[in-house]
Amino acid sequence: MRHDTLIADSPLPVAALPLEVAVVVPTLNEAANVEKLIAGLSIVLAGRGWEVVFVDDNSPDGTSELVRRIGRDSRHIRIVQRVGRRGLSSAVVEGILATAAPIVAVMDGDLQHGEEALPRLIDAIAERGAELAVGTRYGAGGGIGDWDQGRARMSRLATRAGQIALGTDVSDPMSGFFAIRRDAFERALPRLSAVGFKILLDLLASSPAPLKVAEIPYQFRTREAGESKIGARVIAEYAELIADKTIGRFVPVRLLKFLMVGGLGVFVHLAVLRAILGAGSAFVTAQTVAVMTAIAFNFFLNNSFTYADRKLKGWRLAGGLASFYAISALGAVANIGIGTWMAGHDERWWVAGVAGVVVGAIWNFAMSAALTWRK
Repeated sequence: MRHDTLIADSPLPVAALPLEVAVVVPTLNEAANVEKLIAGLSIVLAGRGWEVVFVDDNSPDGTSELVRRIGRDSRHIRIVQRVGRRGLSSAVVEGILATAAPIVAVMDGDLQHGEEALPRLIDAIAERGAELAVGTRYGAGGGIGDWDQGRARMSRLATRAGQIALGTDVSDPMSGFFAIRRDAFERALPRLSAVGFKILLDLLASSPAPLKVAEIPYQFRTREAGESKIGARVIAEYAELIADKTIGRFVPVRLLKFLMVGGLGVFVHLAVLRAILGAGSAFVTAQTVAVMTAIAFNFFLNNSFTYADRKLKGWRLAGGLASFYAISALGAVANIGIGTWMAGHDERWWVAGVAGVVVGAIWNFAMSAALTWRK
């Protein structure tokens, strides 16, 4: 049988240099900055085996499409497009896992991290034996650009809080501009929280042994295009990361948040109960309305705060509320049952009361995690 054979006019291009470094760039609506960033990387990384991995959270401005189009003409350019997932830290983790490079640098896609510092970060690892090279705004020769006093003060306060909480002397543990040796990253990987925007702080806290760190000063640039992602959510996620790496070693941070919401729910319950009783309603009516209101309050606050990463929307929100009511009702039964049983075995009424509350709270947390906000 005869087979037709297709012969290419020329062999496929093969990279002349082995892959030395990958630059991971998490993006969200950074299409206006992509081409300029790639041009800058092409200059400062010339003569090295390199690639850039953009990890885009399905930006509506077409960031993924633009990178993909540029990547058709260059094997240096890669794109990981994430759908249904958000977050800088998790994007960085996925980007590092997507490359085979022995050294990985991380920088933002907004051009505020000067790419001219990249060779120094890479060389600190490749030539001077560092495991982690941090671009610092606070070392000699570094700078924060045109930040106003309020933002500068807030950044230094958050930096100091991170240093104290995690026991690190790195001058800029909140930096988003750094390079790390792959094996050092892989050792920290199983313990990473991958929450929020401060992946460097997470890496420092999660490494099973202290990393050999080099600090490279750089000047933080002014954003040229796009919008800053800094806001209340960033601050909340930073606080959660600090809590996870300190208190979270002993008690899950999500459980603490759930209990905080429950505590606020008690005040809501009492406030509604008092208001309805004051209006002349019978206790059973007031208590029923207060319970229903407090459960709804707890559900919506947990949905936005405790389970912000699994936030329910649309019809799933209605189904989640119904399941939370059912779980809370069974939790109340468990609370009463355990409390009553304890009261028959211990004369101290408050022991029975606390036991009931603890069992009910654990039931509500475990079942709502498994059913209401299941992944």
